[in-house]
Amino acid sequence: MNFNTKVIHGGQHHEPATGSVNVPVFLTSTFAQKSPGIHSGYEYSRAANPTRQALENSLASIENGAKGLAFGSGLAAIDCVLKLLNPGDEVIAVDDLYGGTYRMFTRLFEKYQLKFTFVNFDDVSKISDLITEKTKLIWLETPTNPLMKLVDIKAVCDLVKDQDILVAVDNTFASPYLQRPLDLGADIVMHSATKYLGGHSDVIAGALVAKDRELGEKLHFIQFASGGILGPHDSYLVLRGIKTLALRMQRHSENGQKIAEFLQNHPKVKDVVYPGLASHPQHDLAKRQMPNGFGGMVSFNFKSGEKADAVKFLENVKVFTLAESLGGVESLANHPALMTHASIPADKRAEIGITDDLVRLSVGIEDSDDLIADLESAFNA
Repeated sequence: MNFNTKVIHGGQHHEPATGSVNVPVFLTSTFAQKSPGIHSGYEYSRAANPTRQALENSLASIENGAKGLAFGSGLAAIDCVLKLLNPGDEVIAVDDLYGGTYRMFTRLFEKYQLKFTFVNFDDVSKISDLITEKTKLIWLETPTNPLMKLVDIKAVCDLVKDQDILVAVDNTFASPYLQRPLDLGADIVMHSATKYLGGHSDVIAGALVAKDRELGEKLHFIQFASGGILGPHDSYLVLRGIKTLALRMQRHSENGQKIAEFLQNHPKVKDVVYPGLASHPQHDLAKRQMPNGFGGMVSFNFKSGEKADAVKFLENVKVFTLAESLGGVESLANHPALMTHASIPADKRAEIGITDDLVRLSVGIEDSDDLIADLESAFNA
């Protein structure tokens, strides 16, 4: 089954009792049993709910995995992965992380004796020197948030394939339409399903997809025991969003390319980072790893280098909305240093390149001419 068909039919079945084409929203906490311990496969909605299970089956299908899990947020999904580890274990992570992920790693899990090492994965070979017998997880984002760095997923997986080390990939920025990490050797894929999977800025959700069933069952036990599940109504919204994922990602990528090219030629812009530009240092990797397009995330710096220019620009966008988050049908603009990445210490932000004049755009599916006109108007302000 090809991807455009999978997003609609992958792992899905008509509801057996009525033949309903759409999965019903099962608003129930518990399920009747025929005899103690004898039931239809559902006991209690924390363990499994038919609406959530339909979403989880869809997630597994579109990521080519063995088991999908849906969570109350992307951070709840990450929390579940980290609970696979034991005190003393070490994690190697990309240095350009979403601020909430960095906050969770350093402020929540370090106190449980997990050690985190943050590094630029531009040269995968140098990661070998960081791996010890205690390394149990490599955490990747690609493209990264907000600097749009890429990581060669296959190269990382090949590096550790004979070792007892899990590779997890945050695939939020790319979505399964553009990039499928499990096919490249990763063990776990994570999504903030709030973003491109949901696609309409109306739900908070997270997702994990495990490459093999055994690992998937371990994650499911942690989810069941910890309780970080996604409710049935939100599960329905994400499942509905997935049905148009391919169409939306095509338009996001088309508009993202046009916006990046416009910014690259603008006299007030210094640097534009977008994997679809030939100027991106990892453009060749992007073409190989993201064969269906490059998405709708674009970041840029002002030629002046001034924070005030970035703030004034963001105060004057009209079609773009100044807001956190990304991946919805509407275009959003964000100041990482003051918004999504404010929890990262200033010296750390400066070290990895999140400057005070950096602007991150989530390019939506509006008419690209209107988006470009809006950006030009904000620049003029």
